[in-house]
Amino acid sequence: MLYHLLYSLADDFAIFNLFRYITFRTGGAIMTALIIGFVIGPAMIKWLKKKQKEGQPIRADGPEGHFKKAGTPTMGGLMILISSGISVLLWADLTNPYVWIIGSVILGFGLIGAVDDYTKLTKRSHKGISAKVRLLLEFSFAFLAVAAYINFTTTEVATGLSIPFVKNYLLPLGILSMPFGMLVIVGSSNAVNLTDGLDGLAIVPVMIAAACFGLISYLVGNAIFSDYLGIQFIAGTGELAIICGALIGAGMGFLWFNAPPAMVFMGDTGSLSMGAGLGAMAVVVKHELVLAIIGGLFVFETLSVVIQVVSFKLTGKRVFKMAPIHHHFEKKGWSEPTVVVRFWIIAVILALVGLSTLKLR
Repeated sequence: MLYHLLYSLADDFAIFNLFRYITFRTGGAIMTALIIGFVIGPAMIKWLKKKQKEGQPIRADGPEGHFKKAGTPTMGGLMILISSGISVLLWADLTNPYVWIIGSVILGFGLIGAVDDYTKLTKRSHKGISAKVRLLLEFSFAFLAVAAYINFTTTEVATGLSIPFVKNYLLPLGILSMPFGMLVIVGSSNAVNLTDGLDGLAIVPVMIAAACFGLISYLVGNAIFSDYLGIQFIAGTGELAIICGALIGAGMGFLWFNAPPAMVFMGDTGSLSMGAGLGAMAVVVKHELVLAIIGGLFVFETLSVVIQVVSFKLTGKRVFKMAPIHHHFEKKGWSEPTVVVRFWIIAVILALVGLSTLKLR
């Protein structure tokens, strides 16, 4: 909105020429989302406490330290959606189709998460809507997003897969590009959801990944930089850096209230929406495999659940004391802050490895 209102005045007022630059508007999106998060946070938490009374249900088989969190409200992801959404509307070029595709994915999965959170609260159980219904809704939103992306992008790019460390090459997926893109979005969404089990554990790696994809989208959308790095150029994707900036700012605003001991949990409203947003971003900028590296922490969390379930069904034995794997370390005696900070360090390392793929080709 600000972009459309003020950039048109650049000929008369030179200062408004700043709105031409994605980097400036990304910075503006970060600060705007952060400030909105700080402003609405206390009132939002108070409102959530009033509506939920008993707060998020705590797993009976979870680590003992978690029972002291009883009464903490959930659905704090609404703070992230509101602050980031307003920020994007203010700073992004709203004529860019990719902005609407990613924004719709984040909002759609946020709605699914909100329904799931509400169901948990009304049932007073950590189980929300059925897995089949949730996956059906998620794949439906993902299908619409991938179909829209293919419609606005050249066929060669839309149906190709970029390979890390390989210069200027897209592996043609053909008709498989649709289910693959859907799987990336849904998989990313649920991977972040599984990681969200400790105060601050998921939001910081999400912000790290958003920062990485903000840079990647900027480079992919710039003909000069993409040519220099040997990565695929996709016109218009640079605008996605504004969405990434808004997620970072909103994430910092939320973390202020989610830092241990958490005053609010993001719930599925936040984790599903942000995970889906990262997945959709990776599909649009053709860095799906790089997402698996940058978001490796989310991959490890998901694999720990898969391994635990398969092992128990086949052998009757559990590989981990509890899954996802962050609970395993809690059961081993690690304090919650220790688990969280060490996982943050792992997320930073994986992000650096993922970004190295841009140059090492």
